[in-house]
This record gives sequence, structure tokens and C-alpha cells, in this order.
Amino acid sequence: MMIKSKLFTPIIGIILLIPIGLISRRIGWIPTETGDALWAMMVFCLWRIVLHNKKLPTVAIVSLAHCYLVEFSQMITWRWIVSFRQTFIGHMMLGQGFLWINLLAYSIGIIVIYMIFSRIEEQ
Repeated sequence: MMIKSKLFTPIIGIILLIPIGLISRRIGWIPTETGDALWAMMVFCLWRIVLHNKKLPTVAIVSLAHCYLVEFSQMITWRWIVSFRQTFIGHMMLGQGFLWINLLAYSIGIIVIYMIFSRIEEQ
């Protein structure tokens, strides 16, 4: 598969996942964890662009590690990082408040997007 086509899918994924994730936060009956899973899927797409020459399992592991590190970083209470988390961008990038359930949501999101990309890239 050419590099161009390997970049097309994750770029489209990011373009779709960001608004869907933001909308999911505004609909009361959708569990909050859905947005977390969608965020993890977007992180996978970003890493797929960066690691376009690597195999998908590597991208999945790096993406999951990224998501877990961001979640665990929420336990850090340095004044500057807490202030950044209170902005819209900071909240979207780093979240706010550690929750164990988010680790499960990230894992599910990465598994789902991995399966989607496996199907797309095997063609």
C-alpha cells in the first residue's frame, strides 16, 4: 500500500472522529466513556500518520500507551497543568480527573479502530 493511501484513512478518521466525539459529550443518554473511546480512536489515527511505515499492532500499542499516560497524568496536580486542563483545548487533550473506567474505554476504542484499520489495510 502506498504512503498516500495509508495517510488518507487516518486523516479521514480524524476528521470524522473529532466532531462525533464532541457531539457525544453533548447528548445526555450517551455514556461519557463513549467520548473517551472515540478520543482513543482519534489518537490511534494520529499515531497511524506518524507511524505509517509500522505494522498496526505497533500503532495500537503506542496509541494505548499514549492514552494510558494521559489518563495517569491526570493525577499530577502541578499548578500550570491544572490551569491548562481548565481550558477547552487542555481539557480535550489531557482530560480532567483520573478514572479507572477510562482505561477500559480507551482499550475498547483502540481494539475497535484496530479492527477497522486491519480490514481497510488488508485490501
